[in-house]
Amino acid sequence: MFVHAVMMRLSDEIDADFHRKVEGYVQRIRTELPYVRGYYYGPNVASRSNGLTWAVIGTFDTSADHDRYQVSDVHQEMKGFMSPFISEILACDMECR
Repeated sequence: MFVHAVMMRLSDEIDADFHRKVEGYVQRIRTELPYVRGYYYGPNVASRSNGLTWAVIGTFDTSADHDRYQVSDVHQEMKGFMSPFISEILACDMECR
């Protein structure tokens, strides 16, 4: 399994509509990209989050499937929508055995 984790600090300008739109992208990714095994967006509740209070977690069978996701139209649209509202981001890509 391959895991893609992104933790973010979002700007103070986000609102419930922002989260609804992101959830819409999450649903599209789950529906449109059959090689994405799991895909989640939500608050990072770790007390040691260092201000990175939101996360996206994706799981894939292989790193090649992750690479396909990265260039997919729906992921590019999601990134384009979210990017102006992200003040800090940290990613982790990891092969899990």
